[in-house]
Amino acid sequence: MDDRVVTARTYYQSLDDHDYETLRSVLTSTFVHRRPDMTLDGRDRFITFMRDERPRTDTAHPIDAIYERDAGLAVDGRLLAADGEQITAFVDVLRFDDGRIDRIRTYSG
Repeated sequence: MDDRVVTARTYYQSLDDHDYETLRSVLTSTFVHRRPDMTLDGRDRFITFMRDERPRTDTAHPIDAIYERDAGLAVDGRLLAADGEQITAFVDVLRFDDGRIDRIRTYSG
């Protein structure tokens, strides 16, 4: 399995487990997350948002498929509430730098 796939799976598991130290370890310091509703610029800003500001923390991110490309990965998944109800489906396009996630662009609907 590609190391990037392991890193991507660790990223989502860290979000679900609220494990912000592990999350920090898989992101570059210059990490940027672009999503339909906002852009989070910088690893520290992203972690602060996920830890303290996101509207729902009782969620899970099951992954349905990961597509490997030379430039990065596309992750097809779902955001679920604690009761298992789907909030949204998403595709995240991940770019890497030196083995860590440098950019994520989220498409959801």
